[in-house]
Amino acid sequence: MPNTDTEVRDEDWDGRELSEQRHDRVAFVDVDMTEVTNRGSVFSECTFRRVQFNASVHTDGAFLHCSFAQCSFFDATFEACKLLGSNFVRCTFPALKVTGGDWSFVGFTGADLRGTSFNEVRMREADLTGVRADTSVFRNVDMSGAWLQSADFSGCDLRGSDLSTIDPTGTNLRGASIGWEQAVQLATSLGLEVRTD
Repeated sequence: MPNTDTEVRDEDWDGRELSEQRHDRVAFVDVDMTEVTNRGSVFSECTFRRVQFNASVHTDGAFLHCSFAQCSFFDATFEACKLLGSNFVRCTFPALKVTGGDWSFVGFTGADLRGTSFNEVRMREADLTGVRADTSVFRNVDMSGAWLQSADFSGCDLRGSDLSTIDPTGTNLRGASIGWEQAVQLATSLGLEVRTD
């Protein structure tokens, strides 16, 4: 949890429009950000505890090295946002939609990501240990160097994503959708020799 200098507590920001704002080292506690529209605002080293992000829309925003605890992201949308080095603990994400942006070094350890959608997102060296992402969408996601031990991607659409660090023996991929190149990559990681003759 980053150290913070100021606090915003028990405020109703429902439907508020945030445009090009800057918040540094602020603790947001029990704040309702339902249906907030965030365009280009930057939150740096902030903490969010029990904050409602339901149905909020974030475009070209940044949450840099932030910590989220017991927050709700129901039907939230992030487009071309940066969440570098942010960490999520006991948060809920039903129907979360992420398109583009950089989520590298993000911590999702043990998170329930079922029903979420990540498209064209950079998630390099993200901690996805033990996540439940079955029936989710991870299309064209750069997960190079990501921690994926004991993750459940069963039934997940993984087409176009970097699966170079997935251990097929320690990650549940049953029923997942992948492309030919990914199939070759996974077969090779299992020690198989892929031949075309």
